[in-house]
Amino acid sequence: MADALYLGLDGGGTNSRARLTDAAGLVLGEGVAGSSNLTLGVDVAATAIRAATAAALDAAGLDASALGRVRAGLGLAGANVPSLAAAIAAEPFGYAAVAVASDAVAACLGAHGGRDGAILILGTGSQGLALVQGRATAVGGWGFQIGDDGSGAILGRAAVRAAILSIDELAPRSALTRAVMARFHDDPSEAVIWAKSAVARDYARFAPLVFEHRAAGDAVAEALIDEAVAGVGAQLDRLMALGASRIVLVGGLAEPYRPWLPERFAPVLVAAEGDPMDGALALARREAA
Repeated sequence: MADALYLGLDGGGTNSRARLTDAAGLVLGEGVAGSSNLTLGVDVAATAIRAATAAALDAAGLDASALGRVRAGLGLAGANVPSLAAAIAAEPFGYAAVAVASDAVAACLGAHGGRDGAILILGTGSQGLALVQGRATAVGGWGFQIGDDGSGAILGRAAVRAAILSIDELAPRSALTRAVMARFHDDPSEAVIWAKSAVARDYARFAPLVFEHRAAGDAVAEALIDEAVAGVGAQLDRLMALGASRIVLVGGLAEPYRPWLPERFAPVLVAAEGDPMDGALALARREAA
């Protein structure tokens, strides 16, 4: 096993990040590729996983001939759906071994160093996960269409909707709504055409605009953030009810949300000890063991 390589891959709705280490844990290389969210399709996810793996190998000065030494841990959005997890695990990646879990499980393992705790992912999508006495319980994470409260996709979609409503004077206009419409050249018809094929990550690109305008005192942005914070707070409350006394916020929107969360959550919100790729590497090592 001395020549074994370990790959930890964190696959979310926006991108896939891979970290390659040797048997001693020394980082050899990292790679980034597109989304490997399984709900976008197993073929789409597999393509991104292969690309991120190849990029990590290349950064380590290795090529595809090293795949047979790689023990991989894949923490993927959508892997909480058993059929999708089984499908991606069956893909012929060429790894020596592979373990698949949801991106939430990988993030929680990385954040708490294997100890009890919980995480709330706030990125393109959202999902909470509590690890308490060895049992993992997920909260949310059912996808952009029917869940993911507080996610970038849901917040971004709310911003686009507010902007469109403002055109018909069914909702107030503000600097935020004007900024959103500027992305569509102030043409609601362009927004309609865009929305026909828009996916979660497309909507999520509008989320930073909402936080930017909330900080500037924009009334529409304030209302949207208040609604989103209520969804985030409900998930935090549920994680605490499950027995989690330590919760790490992870994902691209973790820090933007912090100033707007109720003070009562301050005692349980802690800093992460590691990142989701560390958690995925832990999956790989468990599989190898």
